Amino acid sequence: MGNSREKSIATNKLFLEIRERWNLLGHYQPPPNDVELELILYKKMLEIFNIGSFYYFIFVPPLNRIENVSNSIGNVLGYDKMEFSTEFFVSLIHPDDFLSFVDFENAVVDFKMKLSPDQLMKYKTRYNYRIRRKDGKYLHILQQSLTIQSGEDGAVLRNLVIHTDISDFKTDNKMSLSFIGLEGEPSFHNVQRQSQLSSNKELLTKREREILCLVAKAKSSKDIANELFISVETVRTHRRNIHSKTLTKTTLQLVLLAKENGWI
Repeated sequence: MGNSREKSIATNKLFLEIRERWNLLGHYQPPPNDVELELILYKKMLEIFNIGSFYYFIFVPPLNRIENVSNSIGNVLGYDKMEFSTEFFVSLIHPDDFLSFVDFENAVVDFKMKLSPDQLMKYKTRYNYRIRRKDGKYLHILQQSLTIQSGEDGAVLRNLVIHTDISDFKTDNKMSLSFIGLEGEPSFHNVQRQSQLSSNKELLTKREREILCLVAKAKSSKDIANELFISVETVRTHRRNIHSKTLTKTTLQLVLLAKENGWI
């Protein structure tokens, strides 16, 4: 009994000593909110476990907005993080990969909408495509995305998105989509995609298809207006609507997509 009591006293003394040492590390402050804490943890995990050059950001689907871009984007792509908006990011995707990117994102939305609220943060989506650096060179990047904030109704509020440069060991342009299950959830690899755009034959109106055909012939908005006997501003409005419906940002992306789907 005596030895046991002495050991207990010694243990308590050591604990008090180490607790005093911990107190030297800093003063208590209220913890960050859940999203900030998740981001801090993921930043540390990325620094320790990620292979290859990478950058990350938070994507907010309800606002179609990119937040908290990491400084390392400058090392990978050469851009300043302040200019990396959703629209700018989409414009950097290789034109030949853009249709697949759209199809993959549609598949991701469909997949997540079928998950229960408690499953939502237990899946990581993963696929690859090419993206343009500031010097004009294209890199093969692996995109991994994980929901880090969701609503009680299963709404996706924030995703952590990680882009890793895999150019050193990516030898072809083949793209594949996978859903990686965490915490015991099953994984789904090389998911077959179906083009959401090509399946909708009524995506564009008759007038929009007419304008699209003329755009594909490299005609300017002024030329199109003269040929169709409408105002230049009307042509520009139609072109904006076409880009919005097809999720394209450049004329090159639009024309390639139109040829892929047989619209022209």
